[in-house]
This record gives sequence, structure tokens and C-alpha cells, in this order.
Amino acid sequence: MNEKASRRHAAISRLRELFGQAPHPYRPSTQIFLDLDVEQASRNQDLAQRGAERGSSERPDANATVLDDIEHQVVESTESHKQTAHAIYLEQLHTYDARLTALNFEERFAIIRQAAPEAVGDFAAEASMGRDELFELRRRLNESEAEREDFRKRHKIARPARLSTIGKVLLKLGLLAVLFVIEVAVNGGFLSKSNQGGILGGLSVAFVFAAFNIIVSFLCGLTPIRLMYRRNIIYKAMGFFSLLAYLALAVVLNLALAHIREIPPDVLIDVDREALKRLLETPFALHEIQSWLLFGIGLVFSIIAMADGLLFFDPYIGYAGLERRWQSASARYRTAKEELIQQLRDIRNDASDAMNGAERDLAIRRSEYDALMVARGRLSQRFIEHQSQIERATNALLQVYREANRRARSTPAPAYFDRPYVLERTPIEPANRDPDERERLRRSIEEVQDLLKTQAEAVHGSFDAAVKTYREIDELFPESSYAKNQT
Repeated sequence: MNEKASRRHAAISRLRELFGQAPHPYRPSTQIFLDLDVEQASRNQDLAQRGAERGSSERPDANATVLDDIEHQVVESTESHKQTAHAIYLEQLHTYDARLTALNFEERFAIIRQAAPEAVGDFAAEASMGRDELFELRRRLNESEAEREDFRKRHKIARPARLSTIGKVLLKLGLLAVLFVIEVAVNGGFLSKSNQGGILGGLSVAFVFAAFNIIVSFLCGLTPIRLMYRRNIIYKAMGFFSLLAYLALAVVLNLALAHIREIPPDVLIDVDREALKRLLETPFALHEIQSWLLFGIGLVFSIIAMADGLLFFDPYIGYAGLERRWQSASARYRTAKEELIQQLRDIRNDASDAMNGAERDLAIRRSEYDALMVARGRLSQRFIEHQSQIERATNALLQVYREANRRARSTPAPAYFDRPYVLERTPIEPANRDPDERERLRRSIEEVQDLLKTQAEAVHGSFDAAVKTYREIDELFPESSYAKNQT
């Protein structure tokens, strides 16, 4: 029973040993080169047992001078590991070299040396085009201002023009609409008494008279009566006669409407002829107070409509148009100037950001280059140290085999058992591929960074010069004192 239990425990131990075995004879590590695990390798090759077996057979011979086949197997396994490590070393070197090549300094140097001066040239060209555009707009503004000032001087105008805004125009048109509606409603009520159609007939007649009264009065005030404000005596006389003609027309029109109201609806005569006859024979012979009210309301509304037309634009004909053209030219010039300066400012900022970014990129790549070179050198040093570890592991494995062999022998062990094994080192690649490469790169980076700083300063200088030339255009075409007060 005990024998069966011991066999079962031995089987479990073997299973546990199997589960606990590593898949390779290396010590777990995160390093590139894994150290040989002497104990695991010794167990895998069964060196202690094989050494004892060969020692009990007195092998190798005491006079032997070279390694026996077991020792050769140990050396071959470690040499194989060395070759694997060397392959890893070369692969890592290739990776570092590829990353160094990918930094591509020379291409960046060429692009910066070409693009940085071009950016300054493009900025200067953009500033020149903007200056030409601004000069043309300023010349047109100056011509418009000269035209307006000449007009003011010839017509002896010292006040600013009264310009109508959209709000004022809508307000005045709204006033006309209100006058029209009120006059139609009032006149329709008065005329319904004398119209056979009653209230509808009165409203139809009132609509026609109100439309004519309001529209004609507004148009008279809009154009002919405004001639009174002109300095020219002929225009002033035309405006005065236009005012008299308008007043006569307004009086006659509203008197005719009042006479129409007093004609009874049952008279079998032509109402229009009768009203015209009364207007010619006895124009002011109105017998009812409501007729006089109808006349007065129509005349007042007519005068209000005429005044609305008179004040619809600047009273002095032609002055408002010149003022609008000058303001439009001034607004276009100011807007263009602001846009051009902002555009140059954006170009300057973009160029400065690009140059600063290129400078930072070179600094980052230089740091990466230094880090890669240090890592490359560290890799070589690790490979050297790893070969030393392989040598120590090989001697440790040989020592396991030889000690077991000595203990099992009855004759002296060979003399070479006391000599350590010397691993043939694989030469490493030089840490610096070119000893002067780093210094040349440092100088090139500094030169290019100096170039970027110089060109960035040149862009800022070009911006200041361009803005100065834009101001010189204003000095070339100075504004009048009135224009300065307006702006």
C-alpha cells in the first residue's frame, strides 16, 4: 500500500514538475537579451546524471585535452543561444538605423531653406497687391470727396446732408398710407349724403379723390417745390411757382370735392358738370359747415403729404446723392483696408506658426536623434554584457557536468576540467556610424533654426512695412476737415 502511494506521489510530483517547467531555458525578463537559466538548462540536458554516468566509466580519459561530446553539446547549445542573441542584436540595430533614417533631416533642411524665404516673398507680394487695391479705392474716395466738397462750395452748404434711412423711409410711407386711409374714411362719410350709391358710392368717390390728393401732393413736395432751396435764382423761382401751383391745385381739388357733397342726389343732372359750374361761378359759396370741414380736412392732409415729400430726402436736390456716394466709397475703403490688414496679419501669424513649428520639429527630432544614438550604444553594451553572461552560464553548466563526473570517478579528472571555457566574442557595430555625423547635424540644425528665426523676423518686418505703406496712402490723399469730423 505504501509502495503504491509512493508511486502515486512520484507521478504527481512529475506532473507538478512538468507543469512548473518553463517553455525555454531562460530566466523571465523584459530585457531584449534573455539570460540563460543555468539550473533549467542543466535539468533539460540532465548534466549531473550524465556526468556521474561518464565519471563512473572513467570518461573522459585522465589524459584528455579536449572537450568530450557532452561538453561539446553544452557549448553548442550556448553558442546557438549566442547566435540567436546576435541575430536579435542585428535586428535591433536595423530598427534603430531605420528610425534614424526616418528622421530625414536633410529633406527637412532643404524644404526649410527653400520655403522660408519663399514665405517672405509671398508675403511681400500679397502686401504689394493689397497696396495697389487700396490705392485705387483711396483714389476713388478722394475723387468722390472732391466732388462733394466742390458741390458744397458752389452751393454754399455748410451743414451735413440729411440722409434717409430705411426706418425713416418706412415711417414716411406709413404716414402717407395712414393719411390715405383716414381721408378715404372721412370723405366717404361726408360724400355718402349726396351720392345715390350711399356709403359705398361715397367711399368710391372718396378713394379716387384721396389717392389723387395724397399722391400729387407728395410728388409736388418731392421734386418741384424742393427747387426753392437751390441757390440758383431760376431754380428758386421755379420752386416758388411750383409751391403756388400746388396750393392752387390743392384748394381747387378740395373745393370741388366740397361742392360735389352739396349737390342733392335726386337732381337729374350730371354731378360733375354741376360741381364744375359751381366751382367756376361761386367757388367759395358753400352752404353747409360739413362741406367746409370736408374742404379743410382734405387741404390739411394735402399739405401734410406735400411736407412728407419735401422732407423725404435732403431738401437740397443732389446733395444727398453725393453724400451717399462719398459714404459708400469711404465704407468700401475702410472695409478693404481692415480686410487687407487682417489678411496680412493672418498670413504673418500662419507663417510665424509654421516657422516656429518647423523649429520645434527640428528640436524634437534632434532630441530623438540623441536618444536613439544613446539607445543604440546601450544596445551594443548590453550585447557585450550578454555574451559575458553566456560565457558564465556555459562555465556553470560545464561545472555541473564536471563536478558530477569527478565525484563518480576513481581516477583523476582530466587537467582541462580546471580551465574555464572562453567564449569567442562576436564583434559589435560601432556606436557612432560616423564620428563627425552628430557634430555636422548639430551645426546644420542650428543654421536652419537661425534661418527660421531670421525669416520670421523678416515676415514681421514686412507686415509693419506694409501697414506703414497703407497709412502712407492716407497721407498721399489726405481727408478734408469735414470728412475727418464725419469719420
